[in-house]
Amino acid sequence: MPTSPTGRPAGPDPGGDGRETGTADPPKASVPHRSAAAPGRDGDAPSTPGAAGAGSPERRSVAARRAGTLLAAAVATTLLITAGCADGDGGGGNGVQRDRDLTGQSLDWEPCPAPSEAEGGGTAPSPLPGGTTWECSFMEVPRDWAEPDGETIELALIRAKARDQANRIGSLVFNFGGPGGSGVSTLPAAAADFERLRARYDLVSFDPRGVGRSQPVECLDDQELDEYYAQDATPDDSAEEKAYSENLRRYGSACEENSGPDLPYVGTANAARDMDLMRRVLGDDKLHYFGISYGTELGGVYAHLFPENVGRAVFDAVVDPTSTAVQGSLAQARGFQLAFTNFAEDCVARGDACQLPGSTPEEIQQFVIDLQNRLEKRPIPGIGDRELTQTQATNGIAQALYSKEYWPLLEQGIDEADGGDGSLLLALSDAMNGRNREGRYSNIQAANAAINCVDFKERYSLDETKARLPEFREASPVFGDYLGWGLMGCKHWPVPGQWETPDVSAPGAAPIVVIGNTGDPATPYEGARAMAEALGEGVGVEVTYEGQGHGAYNSGDTCVAEAVDQYLLEGRVPAPGTVCR
Repeated sequence: MPTSPTGRPAGPDPGGDGRETGTADPPKASVPHRSAAAPGRDGDAPSTPGAAGAGSPERRSVAARRAGTLLAAAVATTLLITAGCADGDGGGGNGVQRDRDLTGQSLDWEPCPAPSEAEGGGTAPSPLPGGTTWECSFMEVPRDWAEPDGETIELALIRAKARDQANRIGSLVFNFGGPGGSGVSTLPAAAADFERLRARYDLVSFDPRGVGRSQPVECLDDQELDEYYAQDATPDDSAEEKAYSENLRRYGSACEENSGPDLPYVGTANAARDMDLMRRVLGDDKLHYFGISYGTELGGVYAHLFPENVGRAVFDAVVDPTSTAVQGSLAQARGFQLAFTNFAEDCVARGDACQLPGSTPEEIQQFVIDLQNRLEKRPIPGIGDRELTQTQATNGIAQALYSKEYWPLLEQGIDEADGGDGSLLLALSDAMNGRNREGRYSNIQAANAAINCVDFKERYSLDETKARLPEFREASPVFGDYLGWGLMGCKHWPVPGQWETPDVSAPGAAPIVVIGNTGDPATPYEGARAMAEALGEGVGVEVTYEGQGHGAYNSGDTCVAEAVDQYLLEGRVPAPGTVCR
């Protein structure tokens, strides 16, 4: 949910935005009380300190459920220590003829190294059950798909081979969201959730262009990012408004200085074209695909560009492709508010076991708003020499709403912050922002900003943003200001955007299973229906999960898991309108 200078919420990184590296069990409800010390983690946080700016409702993102274990690992580690082309299409037709010189390339698969700093750092992925090792490679793609015979760049890929090679269907390509999440570091960390699918698929993911090891976008350095994320992202007077605008301008200038030549080409349409080349290089007639969060938007754009090449595909935690920047951000404000209300209702229902004061959800909400107001005036000790500011507290609260499993951490973090200890909420915010325990940041937020701002045309001025704030405050008393101010995220971006909304219509494509979660804070439930309808009749097959958190397949619900597994493994399309409770 945080924001990059684009307006799309970043959400816990699926591969870079809210995680550490490797796998870990989620932190338990009772985390040891800590005293401030070292920082923690890496992630998919806002490139702008604060709200989700322009763009579709989850674009950043995360892929929280898929990256949930990664995110939890990041928080747990911290706590332990402290204890684009010119046309809206992306340019150049569908690339089927023009990429002919690259389709014959042979991928050189080798044992995977440790993730790079841009991917979040950590250790090399461990073998899977049965001893299967992770293999990594690089694939060449045109830097500019409008000039396919020009300069090329390399995309980092990872795979784990199918267990049953005799009955192998092909490759199943994953994008876990963001945008900006590293698939190379996320897939191994989340692989246990997809082990059933490895029976007949090679599990494959990649770092999209601009992400991780694929020509990563670079902006501010680590020390500058610490300062950037601590600044006030909800200004209250002209001086604070000027500082906020200058902060965004400085960020955009740093991105241009460090990655300017690459910025026009990191958009979603180019990433979709990359995936079709990947399909061919992997030797697949069709692209079998699992998209989560922003990955659903990428999948929708792919289906529009290459409907005849769509194989078995699943979209989970679905971005609404019909929403403009304002509509998407407002929907997300309502989504996070709903998730917070559900959290507060649960707290009240537990009576004296709840650590937060208040006999109604409204009283708990007011308690949190009062805490936010106090932190704006006076930050409190956080981790090491860093303080917890109002913006970081709001960011940390949002992070914990991505999954019901994090509610105990949220309750504890709010309670401790009220008592003057901001370390837990700051750890959660660090997880969102991609900061690891050494104080190094992944490039998830830089990539997030770059992809969002080259995709979406909207550039909101200070006056236009202020005029919208009443709508955001009405949508969410807790997150309204935070998300509303995020509309300015792309104002000072050095590259123009391409579309108001992406075209995902895909007549003639194979069925795509589209799963909406009624309690999803980052990609509100309504987005699934909008995506299914936009894909077209007979293509989008909507499935509803009545649950909490970001995403459904990894929620533990057997109904959702069976619907997805039966389609991907056996080709049995679920009945449209299926509801899982």
